[in-house]
Amino acid sequence: MNIKKPRLSFWQIFNMNVGFLGIQYSFGLQQTAINPIFLYLGAPEESLPILNIAGPVTGLIVQPIVGAMSDKTWSPKWGRRKPYFLIGALIGSLCLFAFPNSPVLWFAVGLLWILDVGNNMAMEPYRAFVGDKLPEKQLSLGYQMQSLFVGAGILLANGSIILFQRLLGEGSVEVAGTIPQWLYYSFYIGGILSITTILWSVLKTPEIPPSEEELKEIQKDAAQPFMERFAKPFKEIGSAIHDMPPFMWKLGAVYLFQWYALFIYWQYITPLFMKTLGYGISEAASQSATMSTTYNVVTIMVALALVPLTLRFGGRKIYALSLVGTALALFCIPFISHPFWVLAPMVLFGIGWAAMMGIPYTMVSKVVPQDRRGVYMGILNMMIVIPQGIETLTFGPIYKYLLGSDAVNAMLFAGVFFVMAAVLATRLTDKKLD
Repeated sequence: MNIKKPRLSFWQIFNMNVGFLGIQYSFGLQQTAINPIFLYLGAPEESLPILNIAGPVTGLIVQPIVGAMSDKTWSPKWGRRKPYFLIGALIGSLCLFAFPNSPVLWFAVGLLWILDVGNNMAMEPYRAFVGDKLPEKQLSLGYQMQSLFVGAGILLANGSIILFQRLLGEGSVEVAGTIPQWLYYSFYIGGILSITTILWSVLKTPEIPPSEEELKEIQKDAAQPFMERFAKPFKEIGSAIHDMPPFMWKLGAVYLFQWYALFIYWQYITPLFMKTLGYGISEAASQSATMSTTYNVVTIMVALALVPLTLRFGGRKIYALSLVGTALALFCIPFISHPFWVLAPMVLFGIGWAAMMGIPYTMVSKVVPQDRRGVYMGILNMMIVIPQGIETLTFGPIYKYLLGSDAVNAMLFAGVFFVMAAVLATRLTDKKLD
């Protein structure tokens, strides 16, 4: 049963999405700072993909299960989705405080697993939370607002890395097996933001109570024996996959190439600058953070501007064009040897990132049943983490044996995959989107 939802003001939608700032700050550190930390602690370059397998595995397991559980949860005090992203934010916050104090590589890798559990526990209930609150005509604004906060969170994370490296890290000597102290502060800021921004959204945004039919179903589930309740999310995931709209299968094909390519970029942009710009790890990490800062500034600037464009031309066309632009950016980066001019392709990358973080979620929210939005948002994340998992398992050997352990070739390889994603994006059609 669909509940008629009131139209929300701009600031209500803004407050609802503030929590994404903290979650995405954490993801920003994962994109830019985690791999340099692994390198500081002695990891070889070809091991970077497998060391990042925590994200795909925890996302594959945690997000769809938590999404399904949140569909069947209701507390008059805490709501439906809020308990999950509150607990996830707390776990993430504690891990961010601990991460820069990692004494050895295995400790840092273990913390990444726990951090990803927290972030993934928060992510899909949060996306479903936004879909729950908004009428269909405001979904595009809601998810592009999320995209804005995605850019802002990652921008702050990378801006802090650049700031502290320049204030405290310039001239310092890199010591093998030691994480430089200037990197600590970015993680401490993330630990604070992770919990405080989530609390802002929780306190500012009430959830819509379930209908009488939904409440009876939730109460019926709660009365079942523990083992049946434990198995319920897994059965719900299987059922949802069986009933999944054809549109989501098509989107899964796009995501296979898109997210494989993005993981390559995040893992190998630092090694790329060690080769093309002749930098050490600290300088290359700072340049990588500058790249990320640049494209996230663009994301913030264009995220809401994409709303009228998608309404006029359709999400499919804008999404496909954005993927082409991202491919062009990756084709250019390896051949620019100046640290300033290499930022120029990030304009295209930022537009692409804004589209990737908003348009697919808007389209999926329109084609899936409202009472199963949580589980389908979790399944959508499975379509993200499965390509990432494939990349972590396959790209190390590809990098070493087929690409000659050359980060330039890795970036070009990722560009080709973005082109393939763009071609597949042109097939994203559904009668509910027309």
